[in-house]
Amino acid sequence: MKKSTKISAIIITFFVIIAVVIAGRHMMKLHFQKKFGKRAPPAVIVVVVKNKNFYQKIETYGTALPNKTISFRIKKNELLEPINFSQEVKKGDIIAKLKTGSIAAPFSGILGKRGISESTLGSENSLILTLDDSSEVFSDLKIPEIYASILKKGLPIKAKFSAYKNKTYTGEIESVANRIDPQTRSILIRVKVTNENSELIPGSLLEIEIKYNERSSLGIPDTSIINQGTKKFVYKVLENNIVNKLEINTGIRHNGNIEVLSELKAGDKVVAEGLAKVRPRAKIKPIIK
Repeated sequence: MKKSTKISAIIITFFVIIAVVIAGRHMMKLHFQKKFGKRAPPAVIVVVVKNKNFYQKIETYGTALPNKTISFRIKKNELLEPINFSQEVKKGDIIAKLKTGSIAAPFSGILGKRGISESTLGSENSLILTLDDSSEVFSDLKIPEIYASILKKGLPIKAKFSAYKNKTYTGEIESVANRIDPQTRSILIRVKVTNENSELIPGSLLEIEIKYNERSSLGIPDTSIINQGTKKFVYKVLENNIVNKLEINTGIRHNGNIEVLSELKAGDKVVAEGLAKVRPRAKIKPIIK
């Protein structure tokens, strides 16, 4: 190969390499511009600060007691007619006809009998007839003495019965003892629960919630809170959808919401979900929940 041809090949190769390097650098520049260039504001869930219902509660368990109850011991050989158990009777209705006379219901309620096996009564010729008024049920509860200043007659309560898991029954505190039990360091209260359909059976276990310190306060979802040590922060949405990290004071938590005591007012907007995408003084794309 001639010397001039070699030089031409070297020169061409050199410019090709230069062109490849320049093209490579340009491609890398475009790649990094795309990756690290200006991004669209992140879309995050935003809520409006507004008043919500808050309350504190005491949770405990108790046994359902009928409003009224009475029992009659009857000898079977004295019965003139069979007794219709599990029926509802009115005050004054005849509930048992006996050779020696009839028994009238002293109050309205549901008829039943104690026990299933007659041998448990001590005599196969006897039965114990019961009459229960369960239009309202009561439950006696022992509450720790630290709540003594809170417990008052009329405080609302909610009750649940495992047989009706999705149903809540309402009621109130009927009475509060005037002394504390020194053995258990507790105070005895009685609660009254409305039982319109007689679904709460005497003797059943009730899950009871006593509500106190009810109030309407500003609240936000607890997912809005950023915990840093003992301090709590939120991202408040300002004009032009710029967010500002703001320290706030909070109160009680209830039903997925947390009470706001300072720094925010009704109508303010805060980031509720997507906190990891947000930075102070950054712009967001708000999605109102």
